[in-house]
Amino acid sequence: MPVMFVRVPDDRLGVVIGVKGVTKHEIETATHTQVEVDPEDQVIRLASPDDTDPMQVMKARDIVLAIGRGFAPARAFRLLKEDTYLGIIDIKEATGKRAKSAMWRIRSRVIGREGRARTRIEELSGCSVSVQGSTVALIGDEKQLERATRAVRLLLHGSEHSTVFRMLAHERRDADLAEVMAPLEPSGEL
Repeated sequence: MPVMFVRVPDDRLGVVIGVKGVTKHEIETATHTQVEVDPEDQVIRLASPDDTDPMQVMKARDIVLAIGRGFAPARAFRLLKEDTYLGIIDIKEATGKRAKSAMWRIRSRVIGREGRARTRIEELSGCSVSVQGSTVALIGDEKQLERATRAVRLLLHGSEHSTVFRMLAHERRDADLAEVMAPLEPSGEL
């Protein structure tokens, strides 16, 4: 029986459980896992029966981590899609800054005025973005995560917003063009 443990911030524990346990039940149903919450330690135990795909318990772990990092449950359930992953950037580690005033300023660069920078990163990269505590969490496919991670790291290191957004727009355009130019798969019909 695969078992994993996840610790979430105290203020996000109620979101993982949901009103009357609805979110917890949805996680269990969608991933075929058992979710047990220990409110004393803020530890969540995820277990999966032996006859279930072990990846399901990992999907459940990622959903719980995403909710713990600030995503609404509906956005965290995006992780159930095939080839969709969770990425977490530790702002303290990425910048080397630990002072509270520096953290506030750096987080503000990623969020932007009225959330516009975060929204623009989401639009241009295709990733969902959440800034919580000293982390930036991202949900997307491999290419989306790569683009969003690069953009967030550039912003964390002081790059101009316009430069970062221009880079993202070029990368998005190139990805769209590559998709359009990709050869069609034969359908077997003539």
